[in-house]
Amino acid sequence: MASDTIRNSAGPGGTAGLRRLLLDNGALTALIVLVIALSALSGDFLTADNLLNIGVQAAVTAILAFGVTFVIVAAGIDLSVGSVAALSATVLAWSATDAGVPVALAVVLAVATGTVCGLVNGFLISYGKLPPFIATLAMLSVARGLSLVVSQGSPIALPDSVSHLGDTLGGWLPVPVLVMALMGLITAFVLGRTYLGRSMYAIGGNEEASRLSGLRVKQQKIAIYALSGLFAAAAGIVLASRLSSAQPQAAQGYELDAIAAVVIGGASLAGGTGKASGTLIGALILAVLRNGLNLLSVSAFWQQVVIGVVIALAVLLDTVRRRAGATPVGAGPGGGKGRRAGTYLLAAVVAVAVVGATSLLHGGSSTAAQRKIGLSLSTLNNPFFVQIRAGAEAEAQKRGVDLTVTDAQNDASQQANQLQNFTSEGLASIVVNPVDSDAAGPAVRAANEAGIPVVGVDRGVNKAKTAALVASDNVEGGVLGARALAEKLGGTGTIVVLQGQAGTSASRERGAGFTEGLKAYPGIRVVARQPADFDRTKGLDVMSNLLQAHPGIDGVFAENDEMALGAIRALGPKAGTSVQVVGFDGTPDGLRAVADGTLYASVAQQPRELGRIAVENALRAADGEKLSATVKVPVKVVTMENAADFGG
Repeated sequence: MASDTIRNSAGPGGTAGLRRLLLDNGALTALIVLVIALSALSGDFLTADNLLNIGVQAAVTAILAFGVTFVIVAAGIDLSVGSVAALSATVLAWSATDAGVPVALAVVLAVATGTVCGLVNGFLISYGKLPPFIATLAMLSVARGLSLVVSQGSPIALPDSVSHLGDTLGGWLPVPVLVMALMGLITAFVLGRTYLGRSMYAIGGNEEASRLSGLRVKQQKIAIYALSGLFAAAAGIVLASRLSSAQPQAAQGYELDAIAAVVIGGASLAGGTGKASGTLIGALILAVLRNGLNLLSVSAFWQQVVIGVVIALAVLLDTVRRRAGATPVGAGPGGGKGRRAGTYLLAAVVAVAVVGATSLLHGGSSTAAQRKIGLSLSTLNNPFFVQIRAGAEAEAQKRGVDLTVTDAQNDASQQANQLQNFTSEGLASIVVNPVDSDAAGPAVRAANEAGIPVVGVDRGVNKAKTAALVASDNVEGGVLGARALAEKLGGTGTIVVLQGQAGTSASRERGAGFTEGLKAYPGIRVVARQPADFDRTKGLDVMSNLLQAHPGIDGVFAENDEMALGAIRALGPKAGTSVQVVGFDGTPDGLRAVADGTLYASVAQQPRELGRIAVENALRAADGEKLSATVKVPVKVVTMENAADFGG
């Protein structure tokens, strides 16, 4: 009876009416509260540039989420949209470059690829009787694998005509935001104005009743999943245009963000409810949250915790709203349009009031940002990059400057967002360790245009200006690793190579250097090359599998120490005795293994020194000093003989 109480006591200006309004629009309320809080905490949040950044950063997730909305309204789930987006973008780039297909036709092929993936999902669910979770999980793996097959594991540059989709109109309005708005309008139209949209609500409300009433449920489900695949393809094209390249590993985990956006927006995983505007608000909440946490210099690790808590609270709020008898979000097509329009008008008034209040509070960005540096690392899930951060933080503390460190989690799109946030803050300078050299280019060019110097560390940035590149030579390191292993084996033997994450420049360069170095040792034969993604656990698993096919190998070259340490675990007592293992990076764990004799050698890059020198050069660039284009940090092979003398 609580709902009756709310309805009867609600009146204009009454507290019950306000409560009712907030409950009916939980996601919108959460977004407004979030904007108010971040505006009060950061003077950089409510700038025009930053708000446009938020729109761009929300675009890909929102477009994916619009497609997932169709599926969730029909009580389904689609876990494949991230991989389908990557595959569609890869098909576009490959067909427009390697295959020589006209760009317009390449775009059609990309959209068709996503649609076909959706059709397969729908067919497996409708006629194969597979649960949606299983069918789309299988497609997640298949699409990602095909993306790697088509691209051979390397990013593919996009033609300029497609890359312009990531640019702006009139020098200020981002095209991805326009595409997001267009796809949102299409979603609203399909849900509210079409037979297919009404079918989605019916199937989600009661599938059996829909079937008995004459609805062709199987065919409708195929169409619903095809729509999800089409929207995923559109998101993939937008994502690739932002990065000026198709990344075979792009959009990993984006399916979870898309589902979260739909649920935060008020849709129920049980089906029957959901609408386009709610999904858009959900995507904006995630983008605003990530943007604000970056601006507030919150630790990359804590950001994951905060985002998870917000998602849980949003769903909890939705549960409270439903129990209180609030109107279901998007319970069906049409209805309540006047009230919704009034709600959005009220939200706009509140937003304007917040803008005015915070402008009085902050009066522009803080001048303290002039001595603030941003460091964007490709990942912090690797000891090598943790050491770079440690060296950078020590140097920043020594010089009395504020250093903000972000973790891109090996996601080129997420790194682009982080770099855009740094640019919005007006930092003194930026240090970037690119996930991919091509993909970082557009965001670094934006920093160039804003007059912010950028220093690359460990990996360079293509098609953009950097004040300096602080790096060791990965190719030369690969050559040194080949020489060390070959000479330890006496110039003869069979070896396996554990490769890093497909598509990363570090893996490509180290692998190329190792191959080049082995040319001087024709007696060494590589019997297998397998990726283990720079991960210790995967290194253990892959090495265990390779030993079944090649039990008599004499050596292992791993493109980083983490994989080498996993290989050592798989080799057991053979490591350092009958099988020699060479790693790369000179991490603390790797050097301990070298000292223990289980790891023969590590090609050490001195990561702490890389971080220290990068910050030093970033400060010099901020002061207007002229820097050397490349600052080399020496690479050396560390073995048991010289491990004690190596400082890291």
